[in-house]
Amino acid sequence: MKEQISTAYWHEKLKQLGIIVIIPSYNNGKTLADVIESVRFYAPDILVVNDGSTDETAEILSRESNLHTITHPVNQGKGAALRHGLSFAKKQGFRYAITIDSDGQHFASDIPALIESIEKEPDTLLVGARNLASDNMPGKNTFANKFSNFWFTLETGIKLQDTQSGYRLYPIQRMNVDKWYYTAKYEFELEALVFAAWGGITVKNIPVHVYYPPQEERVSHFRPFRDFTRISILNTVLVLVTFLWIIPRNFFRKLTWKNCKQFFSDHVTHSPESNLRITAAITLGVFMGIVPVWGYQMLITLFLAHLFRLNKVIAIVAANISIPPMIPFLLYGSYVTGCKVLGDPVNLHLNELSFENVKSVIEQYLIGSVIFAVGCSILAGTIAFILLTACRKKRYDPVFYRTI
Repeated sequence: MKEQISTAYWHEKLKQLGIIVIIPSYNNGKTLADVIESVRFYAPDILVVNDGSTDETAEILSRESNLHTITHPVNQGKGAALRHGLSFAKKQGFRYAITIDSDGQHFASDIPALIESIEKEPDTLLVGARNLASDNMPGKNTFANKFSNFWFTLETGIKLQDTQSGYRLYPIQRMNVDKWYYTAKYEFELEALVFAAWGGITVKNIPVHVYYPPQEERVSHFRPFRDFTRISILNTVLVLVTFLWIIPRNFFRKLTWKNCKQFFSDHVTHSPESNLRITAAITLGVFMGIVPVWGYQMLITLFLAHLFRLNKVIAIVAANISIPPMIPFLLYGSYVTGCKVLGDPVNLHLNELSFENVKSVIEQYLIGSVIFAVGCSILAGTIAFILLTACRKKRYDPVFYRTI
């Protein structure tokens, strides 16, 4: 039925919604014209980003009318092409941008499904979910997608079945397309999803069709070793940001007086757990919040809390002692402690930077951070135990077999 609706209908529909279709292209001259023609049936506004193509792409674009184009003199990568295209679309006042690859793997006939979905849930970022079990699906693509899905879930808490599809609808007016994105190659598409999710934009999959030609007909610019290396580096950075900033930020955004009262009621004052077990959870959290395992503190805290059957929520809250405003104090306290333990003067040698000085400071910090973490966790546990003993009724501890 959707296929029988006229071009005029779809053009009017996309204009009302403020949608432009962006086609990044690099040496896909054999398929580019057909892709543009198929998209024209639905979209009145099309932007092709010629990313330094050396084939017949420029000639093809010169024959096309009513087409926005951006040309890179040299190849900069798909990420750069998308970023420049999205930035152009946003400056032109479009509300949404649909991105579709120029290699013929995507079907313009899936655009109505994107439209229907965005009308139901405005300002959602839609990612086309391909059938990963389809015929001719390259094995490296399947592995790369599962790899990407795992890291995206870890970094955002959102589960998607396809995070690498280039067929997407971006709510560009809600995205900082000029400021947030730093990568220029394939990893840009994962980075864009993560930053959108961090910014509060709903990210969802929507089923789309895909065509993978036989091996001998494929044109792929994906380089497994180099691209996987870049993606791995990006994910390392994003995971660090997630645990050092995003999780604490989200936690404190939800920290209202009502929520605080509810938290203490559920996990402290009316908790069935003993004072000793609550104290142990606090001690563990404070210790893990200070020791130098940046980026993995929350994961290790959860694992240890589960292993010792401690209250995971309390442990995680206590581990948030390493929120950004506290980090300078924790770093300096760890460094000073290391200097005292090693008998070294407290001197960061800021005017005498050398390998030996940097090595010395790192050694002082690493040694001091563990000792500092032990001291702070014992202090926090002692204070917590005193307060809990004074404020809570005595309870029987089934683990330690005693009354607290």
